[in-house]
Amino acid sequence: MSASSAPLLEVEDLSVAFPVSQGLGFRRRLVHAVNEVSLRIEAGQTWGLVGESGSGKSTLGRAILNLEKPRSGRVRFDGRLITGGQAADVAMLRRQTAMIFQDPYSSLNPRQSIGDGIAEVLRVHGKAGGTGLTARVNELLVLVGLSPEQATSRPHALSGGQCQRAAIARALAMEPRLIVADECVAALDVSIQAQIINLLMDLRERMGLALLFIAHDLSVVRRLCDQVAVMYLGRIVESGPARDIFDHPLHPYTAALVAAIPEIDPDMPLPGELLRGEPPSPVSVPEGCTFHPRCIQARPSCRQGPPPALRRRGDRAFACVLHEGDDGIHPVTKGA
Repeated sequence: MSASSAPLLEVEDLSVAFPVSQGLGFRRRLVHAVNEVSLRIEAGQTWGLVGESGSGKSTLGRAILNLEKPRSGRVRFDGRLITGGQAADVAMLRRQTAMIFQDPYSSLNPRQSIGDGIAEVLRVHGKAGGTGLTARVNELLVLVGLSPEQATSRPHALSGGQCQRAAIARALAMEPRLIVADECVAALDVSIQAQIINLLMDLRERMGLALLFIAHDLSVVRRLCDQVAVMYLGRIVESGPARDIFDHPLHPYTAALVAAIPEIDPDMPLPGELLRGEPPSPVSVPEGCTFHPRCIQARPSCRQGPPPALRRRGDRAFACVLHEGDDGIHPVTKGA
């Protein structure tokens, strides 16, 4: 496949596992944080990666950017192999991608001014220098809604929203083609969340960025993203266009997440039981479909054998044996 015909990012059967100790005299076991995940992101696309805490979303994001070593599988960026690839290709990935982390305070150096942190990125990667350095720093600050005067401020002097804008400015200093945003609005007030989401939407349009937006808040994903992938216990259980995912989920887990999105109408009744209990331990994953202990529609066949493979239906993919002969599982709405 030529680089020109390849997607910007291609993830193939990627798995990441971490050893955990079981105590003195016991063999170490593995936590399978990411299990055989495949994903394709085209230039300019915005993907939402959703699921409960512990589903493997952040680990997948870090593995994509070569910040975690995968156990197996491949990551290609712009047609070049990154996992086990040449050092030059990994360096290319570093220059053309960036990550925005959840906590804006811990992601910035508290001893460094906002402007100095951005300038360091520009110098290290050869994006600006000399007399043009300050001008570029100021340009990036204005781009994310900060003022040039705030370049001398340190993180403790800024609000959470301002720190996250500064973190976005630092990421944009790379002039990236892909940004992985890991729960980047989760620690912010709702009003500030809306400002950051609007900023990301504006930057996507103006700069043609591809964005992998990791979140557990589906209402934010519905507003921002073109495509959605739903993760459960390290596997993608459903993916497809955002509108289809929210209007017509094909997996019971997705249907439960969609039904749990809060509504502002006080007359709307609460949904019925769609999700039971807590996710199983990733150290001891259930046989069969890993979702079956919590699924109200589970069949006996769901409790044994390997996990169901992703089935394709047009531009949708889902890993479920239910409703094989019809149009899939319809969401249980608040008014049902």
